[in-house]
Amino acid sequence: MRQGKAKTVMQIAAFIGIFVVLLVAVSYMVRTNGDVKDRFSGFYAEKDDTLDIVMIGSSPVFPYYAAPKLWGETGIAMYPLSSNMQRPVAMKYLVQETEKSQSPELYIFEMRMFTIEDAGLSENMAYTRGVTDNLKYSPLRCQTIRAMVPAENEEGRISFYLDIMKYHTNWKMLALPSEWANITYHKPHPLKGYTFKDEVGPQPMPDCGNAGGVKEIPSEQEEYLRDLLDFLKEGQRDALFVVSPYGESLEEQQMFNYMEEIISSYDYPFLNMNNYYEEIGIIFEEDFADYGSHTNAVGAEKCTDFLKEYLLVNYDFMDKRGDKDYASWDKSYTLWQEKIVPARETIQERIINEDYAVVGEE
Repeated sequence: MRQGKAKTVMQIAAFIGIFVVLLVAVSYMVRTNGDVKDRFSGFYAEKDDTLDIVMIGSSPVFPYYAAPKLWGETGIAMYPLSSNMQRPVAMKYLVQETEKSQSPELYIFEMRMFTIEDAGLSENMAYTRGVTDNLKYSPLRCQTIRAMVPAENEEGRISFYLDIMKYHTNWKMLALPSEWANITYHKPHPLKGYTFKDEVGPQPMPDCGNAGGVKEIPSEQEEYLRDLLDFLKEGQRDALFVVSPYGESLEEQQMFNYMEEIISSYDYPFLNMNNYYEEIGIIFEEDFADYGSHTNAVGAEKCTDFLKEYLLVNYDFMDKRGDKDYASWDKSYTLWQEKIVPARETIQERIINEDYAVVGEE
């Protein structure tokens, strides 16, 4: 009798185990496809302990900095763990997610989003789901959801914990061969998270770079920033805080000055690229895809070069080119080289023809 009960319990446990495994796999596959999903699953596909730098932040990260180019010219492996309108509260949790499989020598944080009140961002759940719905299932993912979804919305949290509740109508995704590669959420990204943009959206160069004065950032963002800095210091993690060049306002420049004061007090460097337009060689009328918000491929080359020189001067990374563990990075650099030439040509044609971009919100 006891053997019969034990057998039944084992059968039930096996059934539940199989069901959970299948549920997780299907959940990964039916998540809406796109750049962000590809970027996160590409991160999970990287070999353990091979990334030198992980760059965390919002949409300025993945079109501004071409990781394949950086690799091909320096042997530094940098991967962008970023999503559109990424809320700063997520940064600490993305560091922890990174360290499940990687031990980067440096974290780079893009700081533009710290100028925006979190209340306005949290009202649009797409800005939260960009992070939570692209993390693998784990207790840390649950912590991230609790940090990003208001406590008073406990019922709504359920659809974040089990995101298949939101995406259950996406069964067509199961018919896409590309999504079967996401069955374990390990799908290599051919360009190591970089996104090519060949549009042109001109804007006059801002005149507030290098402007003095300070303006406080939203109080909740300052709280998130100080919490992140305490977390980094406690773990003795090396970090660089950057602001990518864009059509900033004087108020935003003064907010960046305020951030720099806080970050410097923790002995971390702060690199506001809006203070280096001439050194970067950025041309606002030509190098942006969407009117001063995000660079196109030519602007990305310039920003990547500027960041590369900063890294080479201020850090001591090992050149890993030639290491067999990085063969996929060599392929990525080759692919980038193939794509950059027609991208440059397209951008130049659009400048000549004044064929300017029509853009939506990112």
